[in-house]
Amino acid sequence: MGEMQDLAALIRAGTPLIVVETADEAQAVDMFRQTLTRVWRAMYRWTITEGLRRIDLDGEDPAEVAADVGTTLRTIRAATQRGVYLLLDFHPYLEYGGSQRQMRDILQRRDCLPHTLVLVGHRVELPRELESKAIRYRPRLPDAAALRRMVNEQAQAFAAEHGGRRVEQDPEAVERIVRNLQGLSLGDARRIARQLVFDDGALDERDLPQLAKLKFELLNRSGHLHYEYDTAQFADVAGARRLKRWIEQRRRVFTEGDPPPGLDPPKGMLLLGVQGCGKSLLAKAVAGGFGVPLVRLDFGTLYAKYHGESESNLREALSSAEQLAPCVLWIDEIEKAIASGGEGDGGVSRRVLGYLLTWMAERRSAVFIVATANQVHELPAELLRKGRFDEIFFVDLPTADVRAEVFSLHLARRGFAAGDFDLQALAAAADGFSGAEIEQAVVSALYAAHAAGQDLDGQLVLEEIQATRPLSVVMREQVAALREWALERTVPAD
Repeated sequence: MGEMQDLAALIRAGTPLIVVETADEAQAVDMFRQTLTRVWRAMYRWTITEGLRRIDLDGEDPAEVAADVGTTLRTIRAATQRGVYLLLDFHPYLEYGGSQRQMRDILQRRDCLPHTLVLVGHRVELPRELESKAIRYRPRLPDAAALRRMVNEQAQAFAAEHGGRRVEQDPEAVERIVRNLQGLSLGDARRIARQLVFDDGALDERDLPQLAKLKFELLNRSGHLHYEYDTAQFADVAGARRLKRWIEQRRRVFTEGDPPPGLDPPKGMLLLGVQGCGKSLLAKAVAGGFGVPLVRLDFGTLYAKYHGESESNLREALSSAEQLAPCVLWIDEIEKAIASGGEGDGGVSRRVLGYLLTWMAERRSAVFIVATANQVHELPAELLRKGRFDEIFFVDLPTADVRAEVFSLHLARRGFAAGDFDLQALAAAADGFSGAEIEQAVVSALYAAHAAGQDLDGQLVLEEIQATRPLSVVMREQVAALREWALERTVPAD
């Protein structure tokens, strides 16, 4: 109702030029048709294939004017009745000087009635002379009630096409599907819902992962986001008990989307730590713990050579992430993307950082950020202050108990019974090893066993451990400095 009132007010005010950017032309045309119930005007639609025809009467009149742009504009200028003209994909033809002149004459009401021209397209770019006269109108996205009706319509359509067979519906899953469809246009949401319904004749929990993938493929036109299909569960991660408990306490508030009064939804966390200690795995496990999709922002694809293009790419990527909400946005090795420094790149990094910080502070969508970093001294101070992230966790070298758990996980993952190995002895021998180095010791021992034609045993794993110099030894000073810095400034993940 509010959308119809807004459009009717614009038309009554004699707005000369309205720009509607949408991929759903049919919805835009229908929106203006409904507006005519509030304000009477003759309504016309133009396309390059059909020309100009009146569409507000019963049925549609045949084309009244040829598709030629010049002829169309002259006809509009000479019209003896005020009208609303929906011009679909008309803007490319305004690059020509003659077309621009004719357009300005209509907008300035030179020897013509006060018409309203509406340019409709997926992305409408206007010449500067016309942009100043345009009002850009963004159609409102459907609310939960409209999406629920649409899902029911798709279920009815399935029944009609399958001899009355009813769609099996899990009410709780349907509500989650509706919630995940929010942020899409009605046309895009309808295409996804139809695919989910007609795939197996059911709407249940099994549809949620497929919905997330379809929504991502629809929204990520820029290619700056990567959908991580292979998320993890906290059971796959050794240690990190404090971090796991922190996520579990916030799970319902984040996923249900309606926090109790006075409680803000969680925004994100920064994971600092020694290389190879499982920060990337934890980022995947956070998404698994919340039960939401994981998307990774590739900063390397954002930077472009033209002024302002990098910031525009970031805006587009973050906008896509917001439309995927609820989700986890993973920024890996964030220090390499926005590390503090000079103006050697023309200030692009500083502008990108500024926009990211503003978005982090002002966003209201359910996008939980997990940023990982290895070199804390390269991070700008404004990123680390409280309020940017809910918490800064430090992922340290694993303790003896956690090392034993890591050995157990990697042996079990490769089909070996952990009980056949002396895990405590292996953990003691691997003092100072990261999780990645423990995994590599198991892999190397498997290669050695294969080459020797024997079964894997604890002795082979011990030999590989003894032959390895971990990063905590090779880069002792840097690792020690990082651990000392984090001791009183961060929260231990375990």
